[in-house]
Amino acid sequence: MSVLVDNFDVFAGGLWVTFQLCVFAAIGALLIGTLVAVMRIAPVPPLRWIGTAYVTVFRNCPLTIVLFFAAFALPALGSNADFLRIPGLTSISSRLGNDLPYFRFAIIALSLYTGAFVCEAIRSGINAVSPGQAEAARAIGLTFTQNLRLVVLPQAWKSAIVPLGSVIIAMIKNSALAGFFGVVGDLSSSGTNLTSQGGEPIIPVFVGICIGFLLMTVPLGLLLDRVERRRAVGVR
Repeated sequence: MSVLVDNFDVFAGGLWVTFQLCVFAAIGALLIGTLVAVMRIAPVPPLRWIGTAYVTVFRNCPLTIVLFFAAFALPALGSNADFLRIPGLTSISSRLGNDLPYFRFAIIALSLYTGAFVCEAIRSGINAVSPGQAEAARAIGLTFTQNLRLVVLPQAWKSAIVPLGSVIIAMIKNSALAGFFGVVGDLSSSGTNLTSQGGEPIIPVFVGICIGFLLMTVPLGLLLDRVERRRAVGVR
């Protein structure tokens, strides 16, 4: 396993790039998923139709296709995802401001794809809220938006936190595909370069990639288990 020790800087750099990608994609997915969940329960039929269509398309479309369109269709349409070059974020992650835009494309693809699953997790949390809560809020004159913001969504988040965590873990594992669509320096692309260009044996390299993903997913899984146990105790 000397490959892991000799190329520790490569694996550490790849882990850092993948971590940044997952953090930005998770934020985007949570925002998109919350918005779509609100659209799916909105009293306006067109909004419900749009939300349902979004979830249906992205839940049943392979992630590779979504990444393909983000990496190749967006440039063909003249977009470099420059709207993600936010000054405050580019100072944190220089890759957002890099002229090679595939890091930004991967964030968009993962956010759109994962957002559909986030939507369903949040919607399940909304359904877990007692209908009497919303009815009481309407009885005291709260609007639909106020009802969601002040009454329904705060309770829904508590019920949906464990399913949301499972969705984020799945997204972290899905991010391994980003390296095959132009993202340079992440775990999967770094490992592929070590085997194809550096001539390193493939099994130790992929063991290193696996360890990198486990470092991100296992602590999150343990945290979710702890949250679930605490909630079970609270219910009792």
